[in-house]
Amino acid sequence: MKLKPTLIAAAISALVISGCDRSAPEAAQQNAASATAENQSTHGGTAKVNQEAIKQVNQMFEDFFQEHLSRSPEFKTFLGKKEDYDKWDNLTPEFAQETLEINKRQLAELNKIDPNTLDEATRLSLRLAKRNLEQDIEGYKWRNHYYPVNQMYATHTSAATLLISQHRIDDVSDAEAYIARLNGMPQYFAQLEENLKANAKAGTIVPKFVFPYVISDSQNLISGAPFEGEKDSPLFADFKGKVEKLEISAEQKKALIDKASTALQESAGPAYKKLISYLQELEKKATTDDGAWKLTDGDDFYKFRLGVYTTTDMTADEIHQTGLKEVARIHDEMRAIMRKVKFEGSLQEFFEFMRTDKQFYYPSSEEGKTEYLEKATAIIDTMKGRLDELFITKPKADLNVRAVEPFREKSAGKAFYQRPAPDGSRPGIYYANLYKMEDMPTYQMEALAYHEGIPGHHMQLSIAQELQDIPKFRKYGGYTAYTEGWGLYSELVPKELGLYEDPYSDFGRLAMELWRAGRLVVDTGLHAKKWSREQAIDYLVENTPNPKGDVVKAIERYIVMPGQATAYKIGMLKIIELREKAKTQLGDKFDVRGFHDTILANGAVPLNVLEELVDDWVAGVKAKS
Repeated sequence: MKLKPTLIAAAISALVISGCDRSAPEAAQQNAASATAENQSTHGGTAKVNQEAIKQVNQMFEDFFQEHLSRSPEFKTFLGKKEDYDKWDNLTPEFAQETLEINKRQLAELNKIDPNTLDEATRLSLRLAKRNLEQDIEGYKWRNHYYPVNQMYATHTSAATLLISQHRIDDVSDAEAYIARLNGMPQYFAQLEENLKANAKAGTIVPKFVFPYVISDSQNLISGAPFEGEKDSPLFADFKGKVEKLEISAEQKKALIDKASTALQESAGPAYKKLISYLQELEKKATTDDGAWKLTDGDDFYKFRLGVYTTTDMTADEIHQTGLKEVARIHDEMRAIMRKVKFEGSLQEFFEFMRTDKQFYYPSSEEGKTEYLEKATAIIDTMKGRLDELFITKPKADLNVRAVEPFREKSAGKAFYQRPAPDGSRPGIYYANLYKMEDMPTYQMEALAYHEGIPGHHMQLSIAQELQDIPKFRKYGGYTAYTEGWGLYSELVPKELGLYEDPYSDFGRLAMELWRAGRLVVDTGLHAKKWSREQAIDYLVENTPNPKGDVVKAIERYIVMPGQATAYKIGMLKIIELREKAKTQLGDKFDVRGFHDTILANGAVPLNVLEELVDDWVAGVKAKS
């Protein structure tokens, strides 16, 4: 994952993105309504709302978004646009410096605006835009502390994923653009290599365990025809499959395929081989020290990352202690399930039973993988039929369930979500990683589907993407604590509808919540308390039912993404806290559908802003009663 300008990076981050049939839910209408002079005064302002100022500020948001968008061909492709369809993003330090100056100028212009002349919705947009830019500007000094090549996200694999998953070929010009991108890979990867060298000079080299993963992923992409063998390589197979669907002559198809073959052999292939060669040299300098503390000013860097991901000022120690407390609570709830299923033994023995008993795992065969995908789809379809009980607003975009592609399944995460294209040309996708079926127990299927699909990320991100009358930087933006907090909260909500009827599935829900609680402990342990990789692995093996392979992959993820894993549980805890607070204040006036619409009506926001929005909703309900 490359660092991008905040107004665009927020939209991409969620690495690893409907509105509604109505123009806006009730909560959104309330939040978007023009504030009265009385409302303005409650926020410390005395000026009257100025409709012309509101119009100008929103145009400024659009101009700023478009300014950054114009600099990112890849984000244009993500949005379904075909401008600069033949280009890659610019990874050079000079480009990053230019982006910094743009951010500073944009922030200076936003600071000139009097928020008291704006309505509530625009004032919130102004607040978020300034916060994003300030954070991006602060983050510039840490630009050499990241790992642009790692097993979770990497420029060389994201390039292939973009071509395969997002670069549509609807006509000959689209095919030519695809070929141009293949031919552009040498320059693109050369920029990546220079950044890796700059990072290494600054003392930032990804830990040694990462190199076999990223080298293998690169080799997978250049294995097969036209490089060697009869079976097509992933990119060649993708290009040929898309071109074959075009309504053009056989001769034209062959000409395009031949050009792609040449581009792969003469440009893309050599680019990957050169990158592999450099990574093999860099691997010799890598160490087994895994935490952010090892980096220059690593403690300050980790503090910054915790703030970015949790949107709070919680310290590493506070997060660590929260994790320990939550682990203990969830263990107690698991013991209750042990008694329900009449298991005799300790909690750790129950964990071992859940890890190893074959009744909880599909076979590692094509039939087993197909059965898993079919069951996951059925779970989501069932949940679709219950949405009216939970939401007023529902997404227009459809959701598909897919297995992670073979070329990246070995290193990719357990499950993740990809947003639909804004123009409807691509559905939302719930990816399940079926590389090792023993890492995908059936008792976790429900919770995973609810988190990544419905009512989780698909509801949240699709609704945000389709919201009307909010700036694009908010429509496509993200804050991990909000996004992943909602995903984890969405695992709990179906239980309140009577789902998770099988106690083992309810155990799976708790197991996934326990996993996120354990993350608070091991992430802060690794990056602030100088835990070793092995110490973190041992903690999760002892305290969770997840198999050792699952644990190892997870710890390796947390190592290369400092702070990110803490956002899930911190976000969930805040949403639950806000819901219980609203229930207490509203009593029988509380409507969970209105609460959920309030959470989703404004798109992604930091947790402190989310609390303000819920407080406003509660006050509005009280005022009507």
